[in-house]
Amino acid sequence: MSIGNSPEDDRPSIGRALQQARIAAGLTVEEVSSSTRVRIPIVHAIEQDDFSRCGGDVYARGHIRTLARAVGLDPEPLVEEYDADHGGRPAPTPAAPLFEAERIRSEPRRPNWTAAMVAAIVAVVGFVGFTLFSGEDEPTNTAQVAEGSKPDKTAAKPTTTKPAAPKPVPSESAIAAAPRDKVTVKLSADRGKSWISVKDHNGRGLFDGLLLQGESKTFQDKERIDLVLGDAGAISLFVNGKQVEDRFGPGQVERLSYTKGDPEAG
Repeated sequence: MSIGNSPEDDRPSIGRALQQARIAAGLTVEEVSSSTRVRIPIVHAIEQDDFSRCGGDVYARGHIRTLARAVGLDPEPLVEEYDADHGGRPAPTPAAPLFEAERIRSEPRRPNWTAAMVAAIVAVVGFVGFTLFSGEDEPTNTAQVAEGSKPDKTAAKPTTTKPAAPKPVPSESAIAAAPRDKVTVKLSADRGKSWISVKDHNGRGLFDGLLLQGESKTFQDKERIDLVLGDAGAISLFVNGKQVEDRFGPGQVERLSYTKGDPEAG
């Protein structure tokens, strides 16, 4: 009688899953290492399911989460698989001393309602007496006002000031002031975060890392700028003062080059 393989036996290992996702995203080990700050030998070791170079379970879990996010995988199933293969997470510290302290705490004192009622009665009596005393003096005060001097009709009228006009809000068209003798590229992560790599015409790296949602970066070079977008669908792209038409899908990896003048993908 033969026994078939279970679905879990067909599931790739942690390292194999990370390697397949990296290759599918069109990223090299060097690019993943540069964007995550995980050293190249450790990336190679993890892709071979060797976690001995991570420095412990805590660092191994952190590296798995970082690499999974860089290649577009959900890190939690991989971390759960790691815990299942390495004895699980450590048990949390019991909170017994905290509950013991709560039991030792003394009973709260009950409010003294009698004193509060006496204070309220005294306040009411004082308010009534003050009202009656003020009412007896009112006619005298009225007569004094009637016999006094007439109010000055030439009193200065209150001046009104007009509110300051709101300042105009700058728009995205401000990038149109980019110099014509250079290549100007602006990247805005409007729809999510994305790993990006930016190089000048000499191949020198201008930026290599994650651009978080809501962040923007602008780069210039005198001849050409080369881009690698890990998730092009999350990026709004402006080249030489003109927005490039959004034609990239979510999770799509794009390699682009731009020169002076009207933007054209290389």
